[in-house]
Amino acid sequence: MALLLLAACHSANQDTPKDAEFTEAVLGISFPQVNINRVIAMPNIPEGYKMLDWKQKALDYDAYVFDWTAQDEVRPLIWLDNTRKNFDQETFGLKTTVGDARQGGGGSHEGINTIAAVMGAGLVGIDKTRQDGYNYPKMLQNYFSVDDRWQIMLNNTSGSATDWWYNVLPNLLYYGVCDLFPGVEGADAIQRSVADQFAKADETLGSNYSYTFFNYYSMHGFNTKVPKQEDAAAGHAYVLLQAYNKFGDERYLERAINAVTVLDNLTESRFYEILLPFGAYAAAYLNATQGKSFDVKQLLEWTFDGNRSNGRRGWGVIVDKWGPYDVYGLQGSITDGGGYAFQMNSYEMAWPLVPLVKYEPKFARTIGKWMLNNASASRLFFPNEIDDAYQACADIKDITHGIIGYEGLRKTDRYGKISTTPVAEGDGPSWFSGNPPMTMFSLYSTSPVGIFGAIINTTDVEGILSLDCNATDFYAARPYPVHLLYNPYEEKRTVSYYPASKADLFDVVSCNYLAKGVSGIVSLDIPADTAILVVELPSGAELNEYKGHIVAEREHVVVW
Repeated sequence: MALLLLAACHSANQDTPKDAEFTEAVLGISFPQVNINRVIAMPNIPEGYKMLDWKQKALDYDAYVFDWTAQDEVRPLIWLDNTRKNFDQETFGLKTTVGDARQGGGGSHEGINTIAAVMGAGLVGIDKTRQDGYNYPKMLQNYFSVDDRWQIMLNNTSGSATDWWYNVLPNLLYYGVCDLFPGVEGADAIQRSVADQFAKADETLGSNYSYTFFNYYSMHGFNTKVPKQEDAAAGHAYVLLQAYNKFGDERYLERAINAVTVLDNLTESRFYEILLPFGAYAAAYLNATQGKSFDVKQLLEWTFDGNRSNGRRGWGVIVDKWGPYDVYGLQGSITDGGGYAFQMNSYEMAWPLVPLVKYEPKFARTIGKWMLNNASASRLFFPNEIDDAYQACADIKDITHGIIGYEGLRKTDRYGKISTTPVAEGDGPSWFSGNPPMTMFSLYSTSPVGIFGAIINTTDVEGILSLDCNATDFYAARPYPVHLLYNPYEEKRTVSYYPASKADLFDVVSCNYLAKGVSGIVSLDIPADTAILVVELPSGAELNEYKGHIVAEREHVVVW
């Protein structure tokens, strides 16, 4: 028996079983929690715990970066690109890093930066379709490769990368933008084309994704000096599932299943940069909705444990204390210089893994504990949140106003100038000899901060977060609010919870009602070292059984 948090609208004549005794029979059939090894090694509450107001961070970032009129030592960071690549329209560019000498005009800008910035802003409620006279989601369409005939979203408006993830991630980001800003002219056609190309690529690749990049025009895989990136299958699966939910084309579902099957058949982790966590989400989603039995735990273990890969060995999640700082939960390399955590990766890993728990509730405690560590440590990317002795550009940190963070956090200084550990710094000066030290402050890394801004809410108990499991579950059915709360303490804690409307609060993990018919402020008891997954069901909704699942039904709307 499983409880799925998908909605399906059924016609009035569809037979949905209604058993008055079923509710009582199902209560208490809990989901035993499953641990992930590296999360076990994390503290329940990190030392020096501090939680930022991540929504405000995202709002401040948008206001700072999308300011066309600011004239100071680093801004404007945005410019109009009138090269009209792919589409006969103006688009915009954002500096990849502060002071990046390679940029400032023309078509030299990156989709993983600009698309992430628009998505992040949309996640915290900013309407980017009519901001300062610009329709930013429409302008992003210039990344769609018409001129080069790839027919997918690329990281640049001209030319593709020979590093596979750079050509895949922009499409995940763009689908997120389209869900947040529906109805933008031309967007549906682009989404269709992306899905068609990904489906065709998956069909061409079959069971063999052992390439470093793929040409989506010629439909051929190639190998270069970088490790093979089989986790591109995760990116394909994720986009194809979203396309299936949007367009209803069974071909997309079929190819998504194949792509996850490729991941499921791997004998070791092939986590390369950011895509593998999306494969874990896709596997969980397919298990819940299509009756599959993919090994989600294995995909999560591989995501967290960078020592399991013989490809890009060492890519995973940091489990360590560097100097005076707990850095548990951050994502990046666990081996480069003793460890190199990246701001962008740490945000974007939350995007698929927090909604994953709706489809695999047995990971609720694991994801809740990891997110508590990840979110606390992620503050250290910002120059005003880490002591001067532990950052590379303390003397000029004020130029960021505490809004733009360092690209990463390293255990040891890659430039050999700072002896303390850790060191907040970035790769910018190494990309181009003309790049000044300020290029360590990274826009592309900070642009996805809206992911945290949308997911993370604090409660009235320090250390207990309320994580919005619907915020980044793009194109999935989200009929009712769902929040994950983890109590890291060794004793029960009571938190105040605010349902969106009058509701029955049902905990998926324990399969028990926490409260019925409540509105306003509700006090919820959370046992020690335990997670609850709270679904706000319509007040009075009955629990029933439907096709082997627990469902809540009211007016023919089913929560699986």
